[in-house]
Amino acid sequence: MNETPTSFSFGMIGLGTMGRNLLLNLADHDFAVAGYDKDASKVSLLAEEGTGMPVRGFSSLPEFISSLSTPRAIMMLVPAGPIVDSVIEELRPLLQPGDIIIDGGNSHFTDTNRRDAALAAAGFHFFGMGISGGEEGARFGPSMMPGGDQQAYQVVQPMFEAIAARVGDEPCVTYIGPGPRGTS
Repeated sequence: MNETPTSFSFGMIGLGTMGRNLLLNLADHDFAVAGYDKDASKVSLLAEEGTGMPVRGFSSLPEFISSLSTPRAIMMLVPAGPIVDSVIEELRPLLQPGDIIIDGGNSHFTDTNRRDAALAAAGFHFFGMGISGGEEGARFGPSMMPGGDQQAYQVVQPMFEAIAARVGDEPCVTYIGPGPRGTS
């Protein structure tokens, strides 16, 4: 695909090494993807490395959100802690019920549970996901461990299975479970 689409199936917030490489991996597998970062140099690097691929970067959060097809599937790869909460608060007024937020930044499980409960109450889907493999894995096949909202995971499961590392014919991605909220 040489033409940049106008609607993207997956979005990434945080275009550092991991976020950018995961987006490029998705684009390699013919998924139309968009990325957002406040740092214009990271947006430019994505554009440079994604030349000729179905990928586009944004430095405007409203434009990024508007570019995504619904239900929106948005992954955050930002540092764990208060930054995740800050990004979620920026996102909330721009999203619609049914949209999906994925935290891939190694947040503490208590923070993930708190965010999941708050976002579910507002009609959003949320789950956390561990990602192994570093820069090389992100670009060519990570191992991923999603846990939380299973309905949300099912929307992005085909994408994650397509880009995951493989052992034989099996993708190295598995739904871990609903977490403590779903077991109490």
